[in-house]
Amino acid sequence: MDIRRVLVANRGEIAVRVMRTCAERGIETVAVFSDVDRLAPHVLIADHAVAIGPAPAAQSYLVIDKILAAARASGADAIHPGYGFLSENEDFADACAAAGITFIGPSSEAMRKMGSKTEARKTVTAAGTPVVPGDNGPEGNGFPTAGMALVAAKHIGFPVLIKAAAGGGGKGMRLVGAEAEFVAAFDGARREATAAFGDGTVYLEKAIERPRHIEIQVFGDTHGTIVHLGERDCSIQRRHQKVIEEAPSPVVTPELRARMGAAAIAAARAVSYVGAGTCEFLLGADGGFYFLEMNTRLQVEHPVTEMIYGVDLVSWQLDVAEGKPLPMTQAELDGRRRGHALECRIYAEDPVKFLPSPGKITHLRVPDGPYVRNDSGCYEGAEIPVHYDPMISKLVVWGEDRAQAVARMRRALDEYMVRGIETNLAFHRRCLRHEAFIAGEFDTGFIGRNAAQLAPRADETALTAAIIAAALDHGHGQAARPKPTPTTHGAPLVAPTTEISGWRRSLR
Repeated sequence: MDIRRVLVANRGEIAVRVMRTCAERGIETVAVFSDVDRLAPHVLIADHAVAIGPAPAAQSYLVIDKILAAARASGADAIHPGYGFLSENEDFADACAAAGITFIGPSSEAMRKMGSKTEARKTVTAAGTPVVPGDNGPEGNGFPTAGMALVAAKHIGFPVLIKAAAGGGGKGMRLVGAEAEFVAAFDGARREATAAFGDGTVYLEKAIERPRHIEIQVFGDTHGTIVHLGERDCSIQRRHQKVIEEAPSPVVTPELRARMGAAAIAAARAVSYVGAGTCEFLLGADGGFYFLEMNTRLQVEHPVTEMIYGVDLVSWQLDVAEGKPLPMTQAELDGRRRGHALECRIYAEDPVKFLPSPGKITHLRVPDGPYVRNDSGCYEGAEIPVHYDPMISKLVVWGEDRAQAVARMRRALDEYMVRGIETNLAFHRRCLRHEAFIAGEFDTGFIGRNAAQLAPRADETALTAAIIAAALDHGHGQAARPKPTPTTHGAPLVAPTTEISGWRRSLR
């Protein structure tokens, strides 16, 4: 079955990234957009676009009926969910199937088994994959009261992690070091989980001291083949949110990679997994590793894997959705891995307080050069809205080895200039020059322990702003060129506008 037209049920850089692969394969694309995204890059480059409502995601990007209506109106025969939003919503996958639309992702049953962390722990344990010691609560369904959870926490031994069974991104998670802190942390975790996911179920895990966060990229097809594409080290985190990722990990040996890969494949096979997925592990200082969760979608940090294996994972997703076998065997993949890749997540945020900094990007210059990739959902003149994740882009580099990749990323970060909003570029520049990072000696607590060294000084931030202003203001400014009014199925889509900083409308 050949896919002809893909609706991308997402926005920002991931929507743009998916559409680019579709264009290379001769597949038409459909964008969906909220009111504040009418001039977003994913809308500008799509072949067709459909408005789906107000800015809040709960009234637009998260409304299954609106997404399916857009697919029907635009004639899309497949939907790619990207990541976030509806990407791991089993009801959405079921709704696509009921509508006769191909969902580019795993089965709803695999999502159900892996979507709940408590259910996932039971599933992978049965498959022989090691999990972090913990307690899923009575009958494996979480803890209904703080008192019951405290008894379990004492048995596990402090420190413990209280974790939400649904969702991710550090929401509903609390690290508790002593009994006296437990009840307040438990109540706070449940409230946050309920607000974030509509589900306050929490469970307990033993806190592994100074771990590294290692994830394994897996891929399955409809013919029963499952492979892994090595590991990514995602240990540079702030409040459980990944900031810098790299592949391969500086500490994973070929023997450990083989063992972790086998464990990830076993977990995927336990749910007959099809498509792109990621098994996340904690790696202890003693070399022991423990399953955390499985993300049943394409990961934000997938580009570093693509860079070292020389593959297009979105193209693989399309192949699998069309019923084709995986394009490479495990042996071919193992022999293909080459070099080292790094990714920095560039956010619109205060570089000291790490608070979102929405607003208009008045000037933008992105880095270029050999083996530099910038996956972006923004352009000069674009607005970073308050309603969504404030990511500007994912800056990715490749090098023959880690030292070259680090040097290349430093150079690329120094070239990256943004004006009009605050960004975390200064933070990244400092991090890439930290001795421990350069040596590859870090864990998930790296940012917390080195916060003072990584935070840019006020005078440094002001100097950077002045340099950027001088560099960008010199000779800047070009006349805007009128563009025709874009249409969808013959009807006007948005008001007439102008060409914006290299992005062009290709809607028809």
